[in-house]
Amino acid sequence: MPNQDALAGSLPRHVAIVMDGNGRWAQKRWLPRVAGHKQGVEALRRVVKACLEREIPVLTVFAFSSENWNRPVEEVSSLMDLLVLALSREVPSLEGNGVRLHFPGDRHGLSKRVVQGLVAAERDTAHNHKLVLNVCFNYGGRWDIAQAARKLAAQGLEITEESLNGQLALAHVPDPDLLIRTGGELRISNFLLWQAAYTELVFTECLWPDFGPADLDRALQEYANRERRFGQTAEQVGQAEPLLAVGGDRHA
Repeated sequence: MPNQDALAGSLPRHVAIVMDGNGRWAQKRWLPRVAGHKQGVEALRRVVKACLEREIPVLTVFAFSSENWNRPVEEVSSLMDLLVLALSREVPSLEGNGVRLHFPGDRHGLSKRVVQGLVAAERDTAHNHKLVLNVCFNYGGRWDIAQAARKLAAQGLEITEESLNGQLALAHVPDPDLLIRTGGELRISNFLLWQAAYTELVFTECLWPDFGPADLDRALQEYANRERRFGQTAEQVGQAEPLLAVGGDRHA
């Protein structure tokens, strides 16, 4: 773990991760792509444990994008099977460790078996408060904004920043302070487009199956070294309240 005195007051409240590189990890080892996805589950287990140890309240991961349906049918089918298997294996442990699960995303088009698994996992962990784990599945940032606007329009409500925020798929948590993308790509790929307006971005060459606590700590250290201004000058930030300097409210 990083020096906790050095990071005191600067740990993010909400870390988001684009878990990229599973397929390339497998291909480098002459393994089928699904083997990389299985190792990706192991990496997520490590990172969840690390966030609990570091008392980071919210972790959001990009597990399956709305564009991933364009992948080969065999890979998509394997991902769905892996999700069901992971839910059955991981939820009891997550529940026992105080993790609350949410699955933001469009559930239309998902099989009945998958939807039932998501609903049951959310229900069984609803009482937990140590860590909110958002696993974005069949999620896209543009879809999120559009579905929020449709809900407001259907109710005849005015569409404002505040009202739209309340209808987004992650309205139950503050906006991410830090977004990490593994795998060497330098983009956010339709992930949390609205919520990441003031998020600090960290990109790493590390492929997701190899990502662990030490990699997380390096990203946390980089985050701690950033100056977050939220449109203010550096001088104003120096005079601001400490909470604003390290994250602030959703729209500080």
